[in-house]
Amino acid sequence: MNQTEKVIEQWHLIMENQASEGLYDLLAPDCVFWSPVVHTPQKGREITFMYLSAAGQVFGDDFRYVREVMADGLAVLEFECLMDDIKVNGVDIIEIKEEQIVDFKVMVRPLKAVYKVHERMMAMLEAMKTSASGGA
Repeated sequence: MNQTEKVIEQWHLIMENQASEGLYDLLAPDCVFWSPVVHTPQKGREITFMYLSAAGQVFGDDFRYVREVMADGLAVLEFECLMDDIKVNGVDIIEIKEEQIVDFKVMVRPLKAVYKVHERMMAMLEAMKTSASGGA
């Protein structure tokens, strides 16, 4: 199993368990996250971890990968799920170096799905910030 397959296997386990255990170590310290709803790249392990942890909770139980293409150091994973009767379709484009994720880009379609993902992600991130600050 090459490094790309190994990292993607770990990523699948994280998503299947809807838990972030092991995710932090899977991300490179200088990892960059590209959100479908934020216009600037989010740089660093901590912010990437926060976004991906939130996404794991937001996308729900019916989230599933339906196709994947892998090459050395790169994986494109197509996903689908349903949010409030809106079919979400998208891809995760994941770049891997030295058995860690260094770049993670999420693209979502159709436009209704982008709006729904934005709504849920912002609510989840706000809830995470509130709980991290002790509810203050």
